[in-house]
Amino acid sequence: MLTSFSTLLFLGCLTGITTVLFGFGGGFITVPVVYGVLTVTAAPGKDADAMHIAVATSAAVMVVNAAAAALAQWRQGRLRRAYVWPLAAFIAVGAVAGSFAATLIGGTALRLLFAAYLLVTIADSLLRKGFLSVAHQTRPEPLGRRTTTLGGVGIGLVAAGLGVGGSVMTVPLLRRRGLSMAEATAMANPLSVPVALAGTLVYALAPATSAGPGQLGYVDLTAGAALLIGSLPTIAVARRVTGRVPDRVHSVAYVVLLLIVLVVMVAIGV
Repeated sequence: MLTSFSTLLFLGCLTGITTVLFGFGGGFITVPVVYGVLTVTAAPGKDADAMHIAVATSAAVMVVNAAAAALAQWRQGRLRRAYVWPLAAFIAVGAVAGSFAATLIGGTALRLLFAAYLLVTIADSLLRKGFLSVAHQTRPEPLGRRTTTLGGVGIGLVAAGLGVGGSVMTVPLLRRRGLSMAEATAMANPLSVPVALAGTLVYALAPATSAGPGQLGYVDLTAGAALLIGSLPTIAVARRVTGRVPDRVHSVAYVVLLLIVLVVMVAIGV
């Protein structure tokens, strides 16, 4: 148990770094980490819900991480209201539906969807122009009405269902509108907050079949606390280097991290 807590604490620090630098809110790190710990330490029968618990715990951690990072970036003047609102409202609508849908999907199917989502995102980032590098523009393109409404609902639906916050959809979207990686990842954090809130509420109130001590619905409070103890101090430190990373290096590192997470998910049982 002590080893598991130490592992979660250490990897919580990693989620803090990815929250600030990539706008993940911790989702892509938290899901495989919690899933891996649960499959090793869970009592017989509880591991059947491991993926649901991982997604739910990821959403709860993201509420705090994404909000903390968004507040820090707002204070530093890195947020642009036109790219956050009203997109965030439509993301929230989709997030409610996605969270309910996830509670009805089996754990194996949820793991496969998570891996497939990663694979498609990686391929899109590598093969389609506009992500790894963008043409320098004096004024980035605004979001269209269809992108804001239908796109926002779609982002919320997928992000909440998989517990990933939505940054892997919002960052490429904003990147292709001409924003730098520093700007796009900064915007991803406030856009992840409605996803995390909706997901946490639905998962916490859902009747988990293997709920036990330290668990609220599907949310594992102990694992979430360990991750936050590691991530919050790291966010405070990492925010100071945001914007100093060269844009090309930043975008390549984003894709490399997704590849690592995909490999980890495959290795632990997808």
